[in-house]
Amino acid sequence: MPPNKKKETDYAALNSDFMRIPKMKVEAARALLSLGMKYSYELEGRSGESLFADYKKLKPNADPELLAYFRLAVYCAEHKPPEPAMLELSHWRKN
Repeated sequence: MPPNKKKETDYAALNSDFMRIPKMKVEAARALLSLGMKYSYELEGRSGESLFADYKKLKPNADPELLAYFRLAVYCAEHKPPEPAMLELSHWRKN
């Protein structure tokens, strides 16, 4: 990237409902938006694995780390309020 070119900011992802999820990163929010999701409640009843599989169809070189964020997002959508211990990404990085 040329040194004088600014990195584009993904305002749609930053302003999305997914950024209200603790520890969510912008790339994961963008991925969920790319899947056609707009709101956290749309993740209820889904699995992080199925979301990641769908995303890999769109982006075959998807970062495997997104799976942990998808799992976290599904958990937060289904558990109001979420348990603080479950908000640690290390919990969602298993297998």
